[in-house]
Amino acid sequence: MKLNERSLAFYATCDSPADNSGFLYKRGERHTAYHRRWFVLKGNMLFYFEERDSREPVGVIVLEGCNVELCDSAENFAFAIRFGGSKSRTYVLAAESQAAMESWVKSLSRASFDYMRLVVRELEKQLQEMSRGLAGGCGSSQDAPGPWKPKPSGPEQCRERLPALPAVLPKENGCAVWNNVLEAERPPDTSGCGGHDEEGAPRPPPLPPRRRVSNGGTASAGAAVAQSPSTFCRLHEQYSREVARLRQDWQQKRRGSQP
Repeated sequence: MKLNERSLAFYATCDSPADNSGFLYKRGERHTAYHRRWFVLKGNMLFYFEERDSREPVGVIVLEGCNVELCDSAENFAFAIRFGGSKSRTYVLAAESQAAMESWVKSLSRASFDYMRLVVRELEKQLQEMSRGLAGGCGSSQDAPGPWKPKPSGPEQCRERLPALPAVLPKENGCAVWNNVLEAERPPDTSGCGGHDEEGAPRPPPLPPRRRVSNGGTASAGAAVAQSPSTFCRLHEQYSREVARLRQDWQQKRRGSQP
């Protein structure tokens, strides 16, 4: 694999967003001393600089075919980047805190294309399972599959369930009748209490049911009902005579007051 130094230097210092960045302590290859370096992770490339404001990186680590794991070292919060093979170099790094170490280990473990390939395969597998589930659900129905539409809820659902009201409401005795069922769609009335008889003439409204009374008051209630017509006639005649007498007295008083 050939790497162009100028392209790498430009990629390391350009304005493209970095996956992670910060200071780490890097152990030398020949000397075991640790040096503080500024690290920048972009994709599967880990660049490190002498200072944060350096124009060019000191080196780059291509994170392919490697494992990131914790290790024992003189420095606290140390971890290692190990590559396969007996002659491959192992990079030992140390963070400044526990949180920084966990952040770097997580981001470096997910930086390789092998990891991204596994993630893509898993997502494709889940997508295929979901597609098969939707296809199986649509195949069981008799209707042809159409575009998905959200299910109405709230007022929209109530509007679909309610039948349409007529433009002009029918009236009976000057009052609107809230009956939006058309005559053609209205089922035949078999109860004998409909509004029209067989000849089409309007039927009188049904009589209200009689009020039930207790057993103790049955005799008195029946007597009162039986005597109600005669009582009404007597009261009517009594009030008629009283009104006639008052009217006659008023006319006499009016005649006596005239000169």
